[in-house]
Amino acid sequence: MKLKIDENLPIEVCDALRAAGHDVLTVADEKLAGSPDSDIALVCRSEDRALITLDTDFGNILAYPPEQFPGIIVIRADDQSKPAILTLFSAIVRALRSEPISHHLWIVEHNRIRVRGSE
Repeated sequence: MKLKIDENLPIEVCDALRAAGHDVLTVADEKLAGSPDSDIALVCRSEDRALITLDTDFGNILAYPPEQFPGIIVIRADDQSKPAILTLFSAIVRALRSEPISHHLWIVEHNRIRVRGSE
């Protein structure tokens, strides 16, 4: 699966996703750090990459309709420390094995993953 990791996530998430066999690039890899959300969204669409981010603006389905994107994963974590985020990523890696991401929005929380989008 092709994924893009937003600049607000620890680089270790790339390692975990690559170890699981995913094709991963970061916003920083492409010199997009500090770019507007709309620009990052367009790049993800053009590259056919699902975005993984802590930016809850990407959870707005009116601004970013899931059916128009290769996938968006928004992490909503009360604790945004590196250990807490890496723990959430283990759940994301497991879910990517069996749950559809294409044209879906995942909202990942401590104890659940909510999925919206086309079936």
